[in-house]
Amino acid sequence: MSVTVSATLAVNEALTEKRRQGVPVLPLGFGEAGLPVHPAMRDALSEGGGRNAYGPVAGAAELREAAAGYWSRRGLPTDPDLVVAGPGSKPLLYSLLLSIGGDVAIAAPSWVSYAAQTHLAGHRPVPVPTAPGQGGVPQPDLLAAAVADARAQGRDVRSVVVTTPDNPTGTVASRGTVRRIAEVARDLDLVIISDEIYRDLVYDTAVTVHSPAEFAPERTVVSTGLSKNLALGGWRLGVTRLPEGAVGQRLRAELLGVASEIWSSPAGPVQQAAAYAFAEPPELTDHIARSRRLHGIVARAVTDRFVAAGATVMAPQAAFYLYPDFDAWRDLLAADHSVTTGPQFADLLLERYGMGVLPGVEFGESEQALRIRVATSLLYGETETQRYAALAADDPTVLPWIRAHLDRLSEVLDAVNGSGAEGPSDRGAEAAWARVS
Repeated sequence: MSVTVSATLAVNEALTEKRRQGVPVLPLGFGEAGLPVHPAMRDALSEGGGRNAYGPVAGAAELREAAAGYWSRRGLPTDPDLVVAGPGSKPLLYSLLLSIGGDVAIAAPSWVSYAAQTHLAGHRPVPVPTAPGQGGVPQPDLLAAAVADARAQGRDVRSVVVTTPDNPTGTVASRGTVRRIAEVARDLDLVIISDEIYRDLVYDTAVTVHSPAEFAPERTVVSTGLSKNLALGGWRLGVTRLPEGAVGQRLRAELLGVASEIWSSPAGPVQQAAAYAFAEPPELTDHIARSRRLHGIVARAVTDRFVAAGATVMAPQAAFYLYPDFDAWRDLLAADHSVTTGPQFADLLLERYGMGVLPGVEFGESEQALRIRVATSLLYGETETQRYAALAADDPTVLPWIRAHLDRLSEVLDAVNGSGAEGPSDRGAEAAWARVS
């Protein structure tokens, strides 16, 4: 099969190339947390520098024990022997799909890699729509119907992937939706893979993230990592919590077999630092709290700009994503820009205005859907000084570099819908925008 670069990475590379060419950009395509590494994590990594042996395939005992404690504090008692670590949650996910086998039910829309990895594993995804505000979790009744239909066609559907909180919508599924999906998965004998990497980034502490492991513990695998809550995407460390019982024991054996042939064991120094992180010392929980606050303020400010421009947007509750729908612009886009599809819309924004976003088709939508995934986490600044200032500010949106990005977003949207200038080269504020981008 032909494999292309992941859409999220591709848009980031496209924006990097535009910057290299001196073109001002608005980086809203790549879901990197965009914040500095906490000094305590740097120290922990340095202290682990002498760990140059391979170590256990499942991960170091202290890391697995720390991860077990992390989940236990969230109401999911965990046996450290059922924790498996890997070099990022993405390879762990792929290894799980290989270990479970069969076709995979996924939410529509959902993160770009679920469907891609299913294809790489030699199987086919079964897309199931989500309900408004319940992003990342397929509608339970539609899941039951879709799996029944697929099995009637002779397909072997063995698992369902859910994401809570969600990428691309930034929403958190309700307790009732998660409980019902767990019940349907049990009825259909599906393994649930619950990607909870954004769990610590819910803006409102009154909003509770519910895991399918609460309701179907015997068949739910939970995945998380350090790339989002601690902005450690480049460190590549993920962990999975396998279920107790026969399903978990079988998956552990299969997963370790796959891991032993692909990565042998995660990097030793990173494992030591990760063990420190999953123990949740106060300095890191405070850092995550400040990060969560910053993500929420900026994501909501960006949402306001899209709403003001006439897009329909479900208010984000977590992470740093939103998923605006421009169906109200459909006639205007066709008449003024010859744009009739989501990919054409994303291309227009990138090539004419330097604004990087991803079209809904990358998340399992049809090409005709005029929805785009917007990531707000690279608006916090280009330097550590600016990013620390964003973390510390009472209102980060008044900082000049963040304000400039927000104003540029409004200018782009106004230009596309005909109420503003046509492009950055026509704007009198071009020099000022270039200084902050």
